Amino acid sequence: MPRPASNIKQDETCLAPTMNPIKGNIMSNWLSQISTVTVSNLRSIGERKAASIVALTGIAGVVAILVGVLSMREGFHAALDQAGAADVAIVMRSGSAAELSSGLTLDQTRIIADAKTIVKKDGVPLVSPELSVIVDMPMRSTGTDANVSLRGATPAATQVRKRFKVVQGRMFTSGRFEVIAGRGAASQFKGVEVGKKVRWGSTDWDVVGIFEDGGSVSESEIWADAAVVQGAWRRGSSYQSVRAQLPSAAALQQFKDELSVDPRLNVRVLSEYEYYSEQSKQLSTLINAVGYTVAFLMGLGAVFGALNTMYSAVSARTREIATLRALGFGAWPVVSSVVTESMLLGLAGGVVGCLIAFIGFNGIRASTLNWGSFSQITFAFTVTPLLLAKGVMYALLLSFVGGVMPGIRAAKLPIVSGLREL
Repeated sequence: MPRPASNIKQDETCLAPTMNPIKGNIMSNWLSQISTVTVSNLRSIGERKAASIVALTGIAGVVAILVGVLSMREGFHAALDQAGAADVAIVMRSGSAAELSSGLTLDQTRIIADAKTIVKKDGVPLVSPELSVIVDMPMRSTGTDANVSLRGATPAATQVRKRFKVVQGRMFTSGRFEVIAGRGAASQFKGVEVGKKVRWGSTDWDVVGIFEDGGSVSESEIWADAAVVQGAWRRGSSYQSVRAQLPSAAALQQFKDELSVDPRLNVRVLSEYEYYSEQSKQLSTLINAVGYTVAFLMGLGAVFGALNTMYSAVSARTREIATLRALGFGAWPVVSSVVTESMLLGLAGGVVGCLIAFIGFNGIRASTLNWGSFSQITFAFTVTPLLLAKGVMYALLLSFVGGVMPGIRAAKLPIVSGLREL
């Protein structure tokens, strides 16, 4: 007698799931084999301490160097980027790539200050005409002279830099041969201390204060009254740039348009952020090239160290691997276990390297030549979480490459030959 259709459908639904446990069992068995072989590998690391330490040390060294070099780039970027506000405009002569190559007359700075877009405080536009000259200062570390930017500033210079503050001494007095130094300049150059004098040409200048500006590039400079700098360097009444406070970043285009239609002006307008981003490109490209090249070359040595370690591990466990294969363990679990062991060593090396880089480099102050201004810029090495992540990822990549070939060799070991060594 035929069975009801409902019963047939019920039986079919009962039969359908019986295929999934088989697939699940296969996957579970495969993972179980990998974990079994991997645990066995890790237990035998103690027998290969020397080789394992060599591989771990090599990878840690590569990661420490890579993160350390790139932290220099991050610190340089931070010094420049932190100086740049999107709602502050820099106006220079058209065609100028930097303030040093620019030039503006007193009349042009007044025309710029009359722009309607500029923010006013108590009816006075927040604009700061400025100029910069290069002076020599002896470095604390080597005693050799280096270029330092001496900025001729007006009282409004502190108002368009929102994080500016004098942290020691006082602000310079207009009309006097007095200077204030950025925190970075004071830490890197000799004689830049409150109460001391510095001499440029035939003139002595009194150091009356130290200032901070949120870690920006301004802290690499020395400031004095613009009119005094103009007289001392025979610059007449000329300036090199004008900083203008805008109501918002969105007002930059309106400000550009307003200046571009004035026939008396032929200027280039950028936000501070855009300007300093341009300044940082050349050195950042150089640091990237050097950092990754060094890391690649050292990485080759670390890979060879990992290869040697894992080949030693495979050789020492020939009989064990052959026995596992004879018991039914697959080739891929063996490969995976060797690669996993190598990557665990790489992970440990990466973490150690990151710790070394963080402890050894983060916060260290240094200086280098800013190609845009041809003066020294001070900055602090900055080890960011992203750099640490890159270091660990590079360590895992090196250890993966170092474990693949030994893993394949282990999987291809003839079972009979391995068992003969029992």
